[in-house]
Amino acid sequence: EAAADSIGAHGLLTRVGAYFHDIGKMFKPNYFVENQEQGGNCHDSLQPAMSTLVIIAHVKDGADLARKNRLPKRLIDFIEQHHGTTLVEYFYREATKRSQADPNKEEVSETSFRYPGPKPQTLEAAVLMLADSVESASRTLVEPTSSRIQNLVDQIAMKKLLDGQFDQCGLTLQQLDQLKSSLVKSLTAIYHGRVKYTGQASA
Repeated sequence: EAAADSIGAHGLLTRVGAYFHDIGKMFKPNYFVENQEQGGNCHDSLQPAMSTLVIIAHVKDGADLARKNRLPKRLIDFIEQHHGTTLVEYFYREATKRSQADPNKEEVSETSFRYPGPKPQTLEAAVLMLADSVESASRTLVEPTSSRIQNLVDQIAMKKLLDGQFDQCGLTLQQLDQLKSSLVKSLTAIYHGRVKYTGQASA
C-alpha cells in the first residue's frame, strides 16, 4: 500500500489486491515453498516441466475462483497479472541442466516455463508484481541488512524491467525508483532487529 501511494497509485486497491492475488494456491498448497515443511518437497517426484505447470496453474485457478465468487474485475486483474509473463526460473534452469546432461533429450523451450500473462496493465498491478517478488526473495536473505535489501530490490526491479514486464502499465523510470525506495524502507523496517551484528549473542 505504501509503495503504491509513493508513486501516486491507488494504495488501498493494491492492498486489497494483495489479499487475493494468490488464492489459487489453496488448491495445491503444498507445492508452494511458503507452505512446505522442512525436509519435504512435493516437487522432488516431478519433472521440472510438470512442476512448472503446477506452479503456473495457481494464476488460472485463482482467477476462476474469483469469477465463480463474483469478485470485481479489478481484483481478478491482480490475480492474472501479478506474474505477468515472467520465467519460472528455478525449474527452467533445472530442466536445462537435465537436458544438457542427456544428449537424447529435446532442447528446453523457455516459453514453456513462462507464465501466460498478461503483463501488468496498471501501476497497481506493477506494484504488486514487484512487491510480491521482493518480499518472497527477501525471506532467503540470511542477514537482511539495509544494503542487502537495497541490492536485492535493485536486482529484481532491473530484471523485471529488462524482461519487459512493465512495458504495458505506464510505469516511468522515476516512479520505479520511488517504488524501489519505498519497498526498501518497508522491508528494512520489517527486518530491523532480526539482523545479528558482530559480537551480538544469539537470542
